[in-house]
Amino acid sequence: MDIREILSKCDHTLLSVTATWEDIRLLIDDGIRYGTASVCIPPCYVREAKAYADGRLPICTVIGFPNGYNTKEVKVFETERAVREGADEIDMVINIGDLKAKNFDKIKDEIRAVRSACNGRILKVIIETCLLTEEEKIEMCRIVTAARADFIKTSTGFSKAGATREDVALFKQYVGADVRIKAAGGISSIEDAEAFIELGASRLGTSRIVKIVKEENLL
Repeated sequence: MDIREILSKCDHTLLSVTATWEDIRLLIDDGIRYGTASVCIPPCYVREAKAYADGRLPICTVIGFPNGYNTKEVKVFETERAVREGADEIDMVINIGDLKAKNFDKIKDEIRAVRSACNGRILKVIIETCLLTEEEKIEMCRIVTAARADFIKTSTGFSKAGATREDVALFKQYVGADVRIKAAGGISSIEDAEAFIELGASRLGTSRIVKIVKEENLL
């Protein structure tokens, strides 16, 4: 698979709690240089990032991150604020406790509320697969499809594990035709990236792929 194709599917990501504006600026520079799908950054940097990127690269940010247990109203407020400040894409975390309690309609309502607040921007729904049973993953495929989000996403990268090939294959089997798949967390090689794409992921949440390209002078 051509490395440029892989890069075009990467949300070049920096969500570390120690990230500075200088770190984010360098992330954007690399995202532009290597043609990534977006940069995924903390909400506090969206306004500056949008101005700095100046239309050269989509800006993605996170909502209810990383634990997902903010109220629906807080997630909607976060989303509205991010959109006003220039976010092109929103990655939200579900309330995992609601899923464990089988409050499926509540989760669907929350996703729909955040989708409305996105005002046409891309919405990705993070379900944190490492904490879920197979039945819960399948149920979330159904809920994300019914709520009409753009993507289902495996992981925050902040829990006990990230994306697995088995989970992406499961998503592909159960998610609706209009819902795309984002694999995130633990994607550490070109081979990983290729495998996830071949299984059906159209986005990858990772910082490692650009680093490999730079270190190995692949472009």
